[in-house]
Amino acid sequence: MDILFVHQNFPAQFKHLAPALAKDLSNQVVAMTMRPNQPESWQGVRLIGYGAKRQSTANIHPWVTDIEAKVIRGEAAFHTAQALKKSGFNPDVIIAHCGWGESLFLKDVWPQAKLAIYSEFYYHAQGADVGFDPEFPSQVAEDCRIRVKNINNLLHFEVADAGLSPTHWQASTFPKSFRDKITVIHDGIDTQSITPNSQVNLTIKTPAGAVTFTRNDEVITFVARNLEPYRGYHIFMRALPEILRRRPNAKVLIIGGDSVSYGKSAPEGKTWKEIFLSEVREQLDLSRVFFLGQVPYPNFIGLLQLSRVHIYLTYPYVLSWSLLEAMSAGCTIIASDTAPLKEAIVDQHTGRLVDFFDSSALAKTVDEVLDNPQEAQRLGANARVFAQANYDLQRICLPKQLAWVKALAQG
Repeated sequence: MDILFVHQNFPAQFKHLAPALAKDLSNQVVAMTMRPNQPESWQGVRLIGYGAKRQSTANIHPWVTDIEAKVIRGEAAFHTAQALKKSGFNPDVIIAHCGWGESLFLKDVWPQAKLAIYSEFYYHAQGADVGFDPEFPSQVAEDCRIRVKNINNLLHFEVADAGLSPTHWQASTFPKSFRDKITVIHDGIDTQSITPNSQVNLTIKTPAGAVTFTRNDEVITFVARNLEPYRGYHIFMRALPEILRRRPNAKVLIIGGDSVSYGKSAPEGKTWKEIFLSEVREQLDLSRVFFLGQVPYPNFIGLLQLSRVHIYLTYPYVLSWSLLEAMSAGCTIIASDTAPLKEAIVDQHTGRLVDFFDSSALAKTVDEVLDNPQEAQRLGANARVFAQANYDLQRICLPKQLAWVKALAQG
């Protein structure tokens, strides 16, 4: 079987599936990526680079900048695909993240190939992330902009043979006419490697010197790729003074960058991190609050293993791997009562759910959980069992993904 993966930041969501397919020597696996300075191959996957030949048009109508950028990337991928075809490569299956437009024209190159798109999210002007947070209201004519933004999805629906979505809620955001083509299989979490570790210790360098943490410390963790409203950073920071007041021995470890992954950028010259830290700075004992930025992955797992309570908040949007990794590590989770994480966090069973906007309830729940170590241990143990049963990479997710690809190739 010949398989083509397409993702501008490959391997991304395909970091397990692509190498697993490449291990079968009867398969030829190729991946197209925009990452610069890539080697010729990675874990048996041949890597092919491509790049846009032009920039977006200056002063174009703001509603169409998104689709123009996707067409530009799609054109670049189209020309690279033509060269691949000329070299003799003709995939049976194309698996692409369609979010950036690269797969728009691949069926024009290989009409016989089965095209499967990673169906991460379909945009809605109401009922999901947009308009969810009244502190950041929707812009004028948001419905119009969102409809135009979905042109990329709609064009893919015409040519895609199948979809793959990591959660049922994310799949449910797609129109029913395409939803029936979507199979729900999570990317998978390596629960055999990410385990609880009562002996963990981690030393962190701070401006005041090195600090070493163990499981004897009352560590509270908050994780986001970037510290921004979409992942509830503002709500967490507003709860933090009360958390520290209630828990005089707690240390708070905050992981996340200063940029923006989702939603609006901070006002010019500022970061969301500093904006919401400034709001409560005078109420905090900053000797107990550690902003760690983006940390190496082994350190990240160690931080989860240290955690007594792990806080995860999100708008109704895509689910972070970090939540499931925290569950695999046996963390006691306190999370926002929002989709899609209610698929993983069952209140009072695999964690605690609180209203996204209620910072007082968040602080109170953290205090309650830390006051009851036996209950916290039960929740953490249940979270790990749930992660193993539903999201384990080797036993659950990867076998389902491989079977899905095989079935797709066989029509």
